[in-house]
Amino acid sequence: MKVIEVLGPGCANCQKLEKNAREAVTLAGVEAEIVKVTDYREIAAHGILSTPGLIIDGVVRSAGRIPNPGDIAAWLTESR
Repeated sequence: MKVIEVLGPGCANCQKLEKNAREAVTLAGVEAEIVKVTDYREIAAHGILSTPGLIIDGVVRSAGRIPNPGDIAAWLTESR
């Protein structure tokens, strides 16, 4: 099972990223847990200085932008 972390305070961009991540899970046909991280210290500990951020299985995949569901799905299937 994949672990997807969406990092951000809960703004509209963070919500859009979470929506795209959920859509990507369906597109990729994988099982995944989506975790929302809103604590600024934890976000900074990952090296994310601009939100929203996206981490898949401990690897930072995006920061400061909203990747589309197709890109996220590709990242989800890279290490199958």
